[in-house]
Amino acid sequence: MRDRVRIGVVGVGSVGQHHARILRSLPDAELAGVFDRRVERAAEIARNLAARAYPSLDALLADVDAVTIAVPTSHHASVATAALERRVDVLIEKPITSTVQEADALIRLAEAESRVIQVGHIERFNGAVRACEQYLDRPLFVQSDRLAPFVGRGTDVPVVLDLMIHDIDLVLSLVHDEVRSVVAVGVPVLTGNVDIANARIEFANGAVANITASRVSAEQQRKIRFFQPTGYLSLDLALGRGKFYRRRIPDAPIQEGSPVSLAEYLEAVELAGDAREPLQLEMQAFVRAVKRLGPPAVTAAEGRSALEVALKIVETIEAKLAHVPHPAST
Repeated sequence: MRDRVRIGVVGVGSVGQHHARILRSLPDAELAGVFDRRVERAAEIARNLAARAYPSLDALLADVDAVTIAVPTSHHASVATAALERRVDVLIEKPITSTVQEADALIRLAEAESRVIQVGHIERFNGAVRACEQYLDRPLFVQSDRLAPFVGRGTDVPVVLDLMIHDIDLVLSLVHDEVRSVVAVGVPVLTGNVDIANARIEFANGAVANITASRVSAEQQRKIRFFQPTGYLSLDLALGRGKFYRRRIPDAPIQEGSPVSLAEYLEAVELAGDAREPLQLEMQAFVRAVKRLGPPAVTAAEGRSALEVALKIVETIEAKLAHVPHPAST
């Protein structure tokens, strides 16, 4: 393979345009061009980045080593299949596909063609997450809140697949255990899909994650907290930093009724990210995987696992909603 891998971008909407922007700046990658069914949009992005707008997906696939796929989720499987069949490596935006069956088919195809699939779970590259990993030690409870104002984007899928799946992937990657049960509730507010949801995930080791996601909130929030025997970690994913409140070993046990200074028992350790753009780190990891210098940062199997849990949450919520009378009928 050449020193600079040729990568194309399929879908240059609100996410894909940034894929193209980052790829244009990487020294070991070459932005071959872009393709979007909206011809004018593709031409605009290509013009802004001094790149080529390809007239078809086939034309792009014939001219690249790899592609990033940032089309609507319902088209992930078909676009990725076309790429893998042409022996082109792929980065697929989250979620990997619409169904577990589609994900399984892609995994089998990638293995048969010896191709790379990386899934775009970008929070793995968040500075706060990277800074906290050295302190994580068997977290037993996770509290996650991802709240966003309504922007009218991503409403073709429930908020679970649009937003919550970021935190599902984080929890699965950091707890490292088998999911035993899922309890969830959610409601549609402004769209035909669930717009706000809460899920409780229990793991085989006894750990519990409580995850809330909303796309109809007044304010934006992206926070996650991990509670473990050595203390607890509080991360602000929007700011890319956090704190680890680490348990101190006091000189003497706490005496009931005596004054207690929290600082005597908890040490606050700053978790400062390095301000590197997560998307740039994600693209660099993909380039390394394409050059066979390391495994994908988020494998297709990991993407499948996050999707499987997300779909179980959606199924649980929809089963409950099926028994709730519609407002118009009451």
